[in-house]
Amino acid sequence: MSFGIDKQTLEELNLLGKFRQGSVYQLFNRVKTRGGEQLLDDMFRFPLTDANAINQRSSIFQYFQEKKFVFPFDVKQVSFLREYLDVSAPGNAGMVLAGTVVKKWLSSLTRDERYKKMVQGLHAAIVTLQKCHAFVSSVSQADGPFQVRLQAMREMQADKRVEALRNMDIYEALPVRTLARYDHLLKGKLQKQMEDLLHFIYETDVFIAVSDVAREKSFHYAHALLPGANVFRAEALAHPCIEGAVGNGIHLGAAANVLFLTGANMAGKSTLMKSIGIGCYLAHMGFPVAAAKLEFSVRDGMYTSINVADNIGLGYSHFYAEVVRVKHAAEAAASGKRLLLMFDELFKGTNVKDAYDGTLAVTEGFAGYTACLFVVSTHIIEVGEALQQYGNIRFAFMPTIMDGPRPRYTYQLREGITEDRQGMMIIRNEGILGLLNDSI
Repeated sequence: MSFGIDKQTLEELNLLGKFRQGSVYQLFNRVKTRGGEQLLDDMFRFPLTDANAINQRSSIFQYFQEKKFVFPFDVKQVSFLREYLDVSAPGNAGMVLAGTVVKKWLSSLTRDERYKKMVQGLHAAIVTLQKCHAFVSSVSQADGPFQVRLQAMREMQADKRVEALRNMDIYEALPVRTLARYDHLLKGKLQKQMEDLLHFIYETDVFIAVSDVAREKSFHYAHALLPGANVFRAEALAHPCIEGAVGNGIHLGAAANVLFLTGANMAGKSTLMKSIGIGCYLAHMGFPVAAAKLEFSVRDGMYTSINVADNIGLGYSHFYAEVVRVKHAAEAAASGKRLLLMFDELFKGTNVKDAYDGTLAVTEGFAGYTACLFVVSTHIIEVGEALQQYGNIRFAFMPTIMDGPRPRYTYQLREGITEDRQGMMIIRNEGILGLLNDSI
């Protein structure tokens, strides 16, 4: 089963995008090879939904982080090898030899570079095999989470044909017959092994790149539990893309599956919700997370409503777009799936009375879906007071501290419902009322 997430959630959490400023993908994209980048992209697009698979991948990242491996391959040679293997060769050895002779002859008469590329490709295979042999030989054969892949490479290197190719001197001229023989071999009987070699290189590229980020940022690894546990527990969880972000403890579970979050605008509610969503997503990928500790039960998917916009094309107002979003979320929760659902400032596109009634009714309804975990934020604190009767709702707030006439935000989560009401004070501090009065 695939992890369910829609385009809006991906965009609100800024998860994907190689060139998207501040994206989570951009944070981890330190790979050196094109194949490594493609593998990283696949990991981001297809989070895991099996607890054992998640913990296995996490353990490999931790292994690479502890070993502090440096990428051992020549990126240019890896690229040459990929291009070389992508050019097919005839299945008959005699035809390969004849074609090689023709290519060499043409290269001396014209600017035909096919023979040059064959030589270049075989040199790339030799260099890459030598680098791989040196790398796997330098790693202990003791049990470890990456030993299966390392052992596969050791067995491939032990093949007499591969060993003979690896020991060739790239600085000596290659006879046409030798060039043709290995061209036929690498694109025929050894094609599967060479593809596995390239995939091993791409895996190594990703594991080194991501583990380097984890070491540099002091990230840690989450532990996945079976779906039935229905928990999300984090210590010092922060936004991974914000330098110096404040971490917070988050505890959701069967006993309290709804976090009702209050606080003034700019107090940090939206950032906290994004931190939770990003942490949950990275945890399902087996990636390091910006938290001191994170333990979670595997979810079927995630759904957010943080930056809902109007839709002119469909004729949706901001409020109606919010209603449609909540409807889709309710349908997803009612489907029986175990989801993480987050809603920031429900129904802010309508009047205060309707926003109050709507937020109260929706939160009450969500609280009944105990297989799901919810985070609901609002600055209408009266809603929280009306929800006190529900035992499975946890109340927390992001405080505002007044330094004289100026607000200061700690971004540190506290238990309870906020009593902050500094809106008018901030309006006065900015001199808005004075400007309006002076204009009369």
